[in-house]
Amino acid sequence: MFSTEQSCWFVRKVICWRAVASIAWAVLLLLPITVVFVILSRFSLLHPIQTISECLSFLWGASAIFSLILLCGVIIMVGFLNLEYYTVIPTIACSKIALLGQLLHPRQFVNSLAHCIMGIIVAWCCAVTIGGRYETIGYPCTQGDGSDGSPQMCLNEYHLFLLLAGAFVGFSHSLLGVIYNMNYVSFHTVQQYKYLRFKGSLPLVVKCSAAQALYSVRNYIVVYFFLGYIPKAWICKTLNLHLNSSVHPLDSVAGLLDLSLLYHQWISASFLLFTWHVTLLLFRIFVTEVYSFPVQSSFTEDAHQCLPKVLTDKQPMILKFLALQDLALLSQHSPSRRCEVFGLSQPGGHPHNWNAITQECLSLLADLTQRLIAYHDTVATNGRAKSLSTGSDRKTSSETSITSCPEDLMSPRPTLLMKTPASVFARSIVGAPQSPLTAPFTPDLDSPFASPALRRLTAPMDQFSPGFGTVQSPHIMRRAPKLWSTPTDSQVNGSPPASPFSVPSPKQEPSKPSRLAQFLQNRKEQVKHFLAKRVLIMYLFNKLPEASSQALFADSQAHIWALEGLSYLVQASFSEDQFGVVQTTLPSILGCMLVLQEAVDRHFKLPHASSKPVRSASSMGESAHKTLRFALRATLKTAIYRITTTFGNHLNAVQMSAEHRKRLQQFLEYKE
Repeated sequence: MFSTEQSCWFVRKVICWRAVASIAWAVLLLLPITVVFVILSRFSLLHPIQTISECLSFLWGASAIFSLILLCGVIIMVGFLNLEYYTVIPTIACSKIALLGQLLHPRQFVNSLAHCIMGIIVAWCCAVTIGGRYETIGYPCTQGDGSDGSPQMCLNEYHLFLLLAGAFVGFSHSLLGVIYNMNYVSFHTVQQYKYLRFKGSLPLVVKCSAAQALYSVRNYIVVYFFLGYIPKAWICKTLNLHLNSSVHPLDSVAGLLDLSLLYHQWISASFLLFTWHVTLLLFRIFVTEVYSFPVQSSFTEDAHQCLPKVLTDKQPMILKFLALQDLALLSQHSPSRRCEVFGLSQPGGHPHNWNAITQECLSLLADLTQRLIAYHDTVATNGRAKSLSTGSDRKTSSETSITSCPEDLMSPRPTLLMKTPASVFARSIVGAPQSPLTAPFTPDLDSPFASPALRRLTAPMDQFSPGFGTVQSPHIMRRAPKLWSTPTDSQVNGSPPASPFSVPSPKQEPSKPSRLAQFLQNRKEQVKHFLAKRVLIMYLFNKLPEASSQALFADSQAHIWALEGLSYLVQASFSEDQFGVVQTTLPSILGCMLVLQEAVDRHFKLPHASSKPVRSASSMGESAHKTLRFALRATLKTAIYRITTTFGNHLNAVQMSAEHRKRLQQFLEYKE
C-alpha cells in the first residue's frame, strides 16, 4: 500500500492543472460573452447606431473594466467550487427525505451561500452594465409637493430588484445542482477533441441557460410579490433611505407589469447562468480527458504511477476511472502496450502486469454481482421492494440486516455477516480489500429468486482460485469439502451439506430476547404503523421509481470499462499472447462474466428496472447515470460474444461447471 502522498500525486500533477486550464479558458471567454451581453441589454431597434456607439464607449470606461475584474473573480470561484464538489459517482436519493437531507446538508449550505454572494456580485455588474435606472441603489428625491421639501435619498427599487434576483438565481442554481447532479462528471463514450466537444455542447448550454433563467425569473417574481417588502424595509432602515411614494412599488401588480424590467432581469439571469455553465462545461471536458498511464516503469520510484498499480487505488475515484478508461482504450487500439500487458517480468518470468489487471477487473465484476444478489434478497415475493407501510420487514436473528435501498448496501458492513466466505463473490478470493460500494450478503435459498444457479453459487465451490487457472474438479471438491467451508457454514446458509461424509453440527438455539428488547421492539412497530398512516410521512419516505436501480448501477461505468478491457485483451491474446498468460485465467474470466450475466438478467425482470427514463433537455445536469444499467447489460453481452466469436469451439476445452458450459453454448450458437 502506497503512502497518501503517492496516492494523491495524480490530483496535484494532473487534476489541479486541468482545473486551472478550464478556469483560464472560462476567463478568456468572459470578454466576448460580456460584449454580447452589453449589446443585448442596451440594444434599441429605433436607434441601432446610437446603441453601438454607447456600447463601445461603455466598454472603454472604468466601470466596465472594474465589472470585468469582478466577473473574473466570480469565474475563478465557480471553477474552485467545481473542483471541490465534483464526483464521478453520482449521489442518487432513493426517497424524498433522502433528497431533503442532501439539500439541508451543512456542506450544501456553504455552497448555496457562496452561490448567493456570487449571484449578487454578478447582478451588480449587470446593473452597472445596463445603466439608466438600474445603476445605483439610491437617488436624490423630494418628498411631498416639492415646494418646501428638502432633497432626500430614496431607494432605487429597480437596482435592489436586480440584486435580489441575482441572489435568488444563484440559490436556485445551487439547489438544482443537487437535484440534477450537476457536480457529476460523466465520461463520453466517443472520444473527441476538446474544441469539437465544446463546440457541440455550446448550443445546449445556451438553451439550458435561457430556459433555466426564464423559470427562475417566474419563481422570483412570485416570491418578490409576496415577500419583497421585507428586504426593501431592511435596506431602507440600514442605509437610511426613503421610499418614493410617487413611484409604483415593484411588489405590486402594476410595478411588475413592466416588460423592460422583466427583459433586463431575464437577460441578466441568462448571462449569469451562461457564464457558470460554460465554466462547468469546460471543467468536465478537461477533467475527463484521456490520460495514458505507463504499463510498466524501469524506475522503482515511478512504480506507483503505472497502470497495474493505479488500478488498485481506491482514492481518488477519478484516478481509478481514468485508469480503467485507459485500460479499455489500450486493449482496443494499442498493440505495443498490449504486448507489455502480456509480457513476463525479468527476472522470474511472471505475468505480474496481467495478473494485477485481471485481479482488479474480476474483483470489480464480483463486487457488482454481490450487490445484485444482495439487492435481490431484499425484494419481496411480489417483486417490489419492501416499503415502510407494510410493517412486515421484521428480521429474525439469523437474517442479515439489509435494507431495501441500495444506499444502505453501499455502506460497509461487519465481516461477521458474511456467511458464505468461500463464495465466488468473496473479495478475499481476488485478493483486494472490501470496497465501500459493496456489502456482505447471504442469499435466501427459500426465496422465489433462489434459482439453481444461486444454490450452486452458495455451494463451497472455488471456481475463481487465486492462481487464476487452477479449476478444481467437482469430484475432488466433494471429497474434501472442509478446504472451503464447514458444515456449520452450510447449515447457517440453509444449504445442504457439501458432502455425505460431513457430520452436521447440532443447531444452536437462538437466545430469547429480554423483556426490555421486546418492549422497545413493540414500541418501534407501533410508531412505524402510526407514521405509515400519515400521507406526508409516506410521501417523504416512499421509494422513488427507478431510484434503487439507478443507485445500484451508479458506478457501473467502471464495470463497463473493466468488461471492455478484459474482453478486448482476451480477444487480442488469440494472436498476440506469446507466453499463454491469458489462457490460464480464461476460465475465471468466463465464469465471472457468466455469473454477472445471470444476475443482470434477473435484475431486469424487476419492476422499473427495464424502463428507460426520459432525458431532460432543460438542465445542465448529467443524466448518463440513469441509463448505465442498459449500457452495462449491452457491454456484458457484447464482451461474452467477443470472446466466443474469437475462440469458437476451442472454448469447449476450458474447464467450467456444467451450468456455465450450457449458458456459454447459447452464446456459441448465437441464441442468447
